[in-house]
Amino acid sequence: MKINVKSIWKARKNTSSIISLTLMVLMVSACTKNFEKYNTNPDALSATQSASIAGSAFGPIEQAIYSNYQRAQNLSADCYSGYMMSGVNFAGGNNNLNYAMVDGWNSTGFNDQYNLIMSPISKLAAAGLKSKSPELWAVALLIQVEAMDRVTDRFGPIAYTKAGSSLTSVPYDNQQTIYQTFFKQIDTASTNLQAYIAANPGKSSLGSNDLIYAGDYTKWLKFANSLRLRLAMRIVKADAATAQQQAVTAMSAPGGLLNAPSDDAAISQAGGRENDLHQISGDWLNINMGASIQSYMTGYNDPRLPVYFSPATDASAVNGKYIGIRIGANVGKTPPNYTEYANLNTTATFQFSTPQLIMTAAEIWFLKAEAAVRGWTGAGTAQTNYETGISTSMQQWGVAAGGYVSDAVSKPTDYNDPGNSVNNATALSTITIKWDPAASNEVQLERIITQKWLAIFPDGQEAWADFRRTGYPRLFTVVNNNSGGAISTQTQIRRLPYPVNEYNTNAAGVNGGVQLLGGQDNGGTRLWWDVDKSNF
Repeated sequence: MKINVKSIWKARKNTSSIISLTLMVLMVSACTKNFEKYNTNPDALSATQSASIAGSAFGPIEQAIYSNYQRAQNLSADCYSGYMMSGVNFAGGNNNLNYAMVDGWNSTGFNDQYNLIMSPISKLAAAGLKSKSPELWAVALLIQVEAMDRVTDRFGPIAYTKAGSSLTSVPYDNQQTIYQTFFKQIDTASTNLQAYIAANPGKSSLGSNDLIYAGDYTKWLKFANSLRLRLAMRIVKADAATAQQQAVTAMSAPGGLLNAPSDDAAISQAGGRENDLHQISGDWLNINMGASIQSYMTGYNDPRLPVYFSPATDASAVNGKYIGIRIGANVGKTPPNYTEYANLNTTATFQFSTPQLIMTAAEIWFLKAEAAVRGWTGAGTAQTNYETGISTSMQQWGVAAGGYVSDAVSKPTDYNDPGNSVNNATALSTITIKWDPAASNEVQLERIITQKWLAIFPDGQEAWADFRRTGYPRLFTVVNNNSGGAISTQTQIRRLPYPVNEYNTNAAGVNGGVQLLGGQDNGGTRLWWDVDKSNF
C-alpha cells in the first residue's frame, strides 16, 4: 500500500462514513437554526459543536487499534510472545508460526493503522480540532501514539512524520525519530489535558463517545504518563539518557500513573463488535494456549491459569489438562486434534462483549520495578513495586494471590506434548517468584519481566517487545523453522517484513526504510531499540 494522500489518507468506508455522516447530520441541524452562520463554513463551528462532531468519531478510531486482530497481532506477536499457538494447519503448514511469513497476514498490521487511525485523526486536525478542542486533540494524539507504536515495533522504520505529505512517495523515519516524535506528542497531550482538567473539574467534552475511559480526562492523563513510561523503557538499551529522562518525567508528572485495575485502559465492544479473542478461540477454534505460558503457569501453580485458559478437550491424550502447543509444531499431524488442546477461557473471561485491554496498572508497577533496579529517581523500591504489580494483577483478574509472592520454590516445568514427543522441551528458566533483594540486577530483571509477562496477558504485542528487548521470559524456540535461514531458531524472530505492496507502490520509501533498518527486510533483523547487548 502506498503511503500518500491518495491511499493512506483515504480512510476506509466504515470509519470515514461515520465521521462524514456525523458532520452532515450536525451541520444540517445547525443550518435549520442559523443558516448564514453555519451553512458554508465548517470552521465556524463553536468549540462545543466541534467537540460534539469530533467526539462521535473516537469510538471507531479507538476500536481500530485492534483492527484485523487475528492477522495483525494474534498470528504473530501473540504467538511469538509465548502466550499462544494455533492448532490449525494454516497455509498447508507454512505460515508465520514456523517463520514462513504470510504477507497477506502481516500487511494488515501495517496498513490498517494508517487507514483507520492516522487518516481520520488527520481529518480532525484539518478541521481545526487542535485549537477548538485541545483536550480532544490530546486524546487523539494518545490513541495515535498507542496505535502507531504497535506498527513501528512490528516492522521498524515507518512513514510517520511525513505520512500523507506526497502523492508519489513518502520517506520513512528511523525509529529514534519516531520515538522522539511520540514523546513530543505525549508532551502536547499532557499539557492540554492538565489545562482542561484545571479549568473544567469533573467535566468532559467527550463522554460516552470514548470507548476507553468514557471521557474521563483524569484517567487519560494517567494513561499519557504511563504510555510515556512504557515507551521510555522500550528504548533503554538504544538511548539510555533519553529513556531515563522520559521515565523520570513520567513518574513525577501531574496526574500520576495507572495505579489500580480501575485505571486499566480497555476498549469497549460498542456497536455489537465481538471481542477478538472470543471470536478466534471460542467461535473459530483458531488459537490455543502456548507451551511457554503453560510451562510457567503450571510450574508456579498460578491462580490466574483457569481464568486465562480452559482445559483441553482432546480425548486421545490431554482431556481436562492445561496442555498448550509449542510454537512451530507440526499441528497437521493427527492424532491428536491440536485445536482441542487448552484454549482461551471464552466462557467466563474473554466473552463476546469483554473489553480489550491496551494497558493495565499491573504493567506500570512492573515498569516502576525495573526503573527502581536501574536506580532512576522517583521509582520507589523494586520489591514493593514488584509485589504490588503481582497483587494488582491478581486483583484485576479476580483471584486470590494466597502465598504466591512468598513462593521461593516453584519453577517453570518441562513441556511434554502427549501427542508428539518431538515437541517436548526442557524448561529454560529456573527463576522463582519470591523477590530476592540480594540477587544481581540481571536476575532481578528476569524475575520482573517474567511476572510482568504473566500479568499483561493477553497483550502479545507488548510481551513480544519485552522479550526482544530483554530476552525475558525465556521462551521455547520454534520447533520447525521454515524461514530458509533468514531467522535464527535460537535468537527467534525480531520483526515482521514490510508488505509487498509497499515495494510495488512506495518503493523509494520502503527501500529507504530498509536502509534505516540496517539489515535485510526479514524477520531476523533487529530493530533500533532491540540492541544485542547486556541489559545493564
